Amino acid sequence: MNIALIGASGFIGSALRQELLSRGHQVTAFVSQPAKLAAQENLRVEATDVQDLTSLCTQLANFDAVISAFSGHAQANTLDYYVSGIKNIIQASKSAKVPRLLVVGGAGSLEIAPGLQLIDTPEFPAAYKATAEGARQALNLLRAETELNWTMLSPAGVIAPGQRTAQFRLGKDQLLTDADGKSHISVEDYAVAMVDELEYPQHLKQRFTLAY
Repeated sequence: MNIALIGASGFIGSALRQELLSRGHQVTAFVSQPAKLAAQENLRVEATDVQDLTSLCTQLANFDAVISAFSGHAQANTLDYYVSGIKNIIQASKSAKVPRLLVVGGAGSLEIAPGLQLIDTPEFPAAYKATAEGARQALNLLRAETELNWTMLSPAGVIAPGQRTAQFRLGKDQLLTDADGKSHISVEDYAVAMVDELEYPQHLKQRFTLAY
C-alpha cells in the first residue's frame, strides 16, 4: 500500500516506518526535519508542517491510508500544539478523501476501573499529562467523526524499546496488565499491531490497545 506516515522520525514513528518498509509498503515520511532520515528503498521523505492546514490537505491526497504518529513533545505548549495539529490532520484527511486514518494514541485515556481513566489517577506522572490529555482529546474528536474511517491504537501503560515478538494481547478501552499487574509493550510490537490493523482491519471507527 501507499502510506503517508506523519511524524516518521519520532520514537513510535520510527518503529512504524521500519515495520511498514519491512512489509513492502511504499512510505512517504512527513516530518518537520527531513535531514533526519536517510534515503531508503520504498521511502520518500517530505517536509511538512501540520499547523499549515492548506498545505497538509494537498500533501495527504492520493494515499491508501494516513498513519499519524504526530506528537507535540518538543513544544513548550505541548497540549495546545498537539490538539491544533491533530485537528488539522483529521480535517486534511477528510479533505483529501483518505480511505483510512490510523492514529497513535496514549495510554492515559484507558480505563483502570469503570469510569476512571489512567490519566485521572493521582499516580499519573505530571511530565506526561499534557501529552496524555492531548491524546484523550484526539480520541474524543475522532469519536465525534461521521465521515472519517479512523482507528486509534493506545499503547500499554509503558512503551519502550525492546524486541519484536509479535506476541501480545489486544483489548479495547481498558488498560491491559499482566499477572504481576504491569502494563507494558515494546515499541517494535506496537508497530506490529498498528500495521496488522492497517493490513487486516479489525477496529474501524474504534480505539483499541495492546500489552503483553
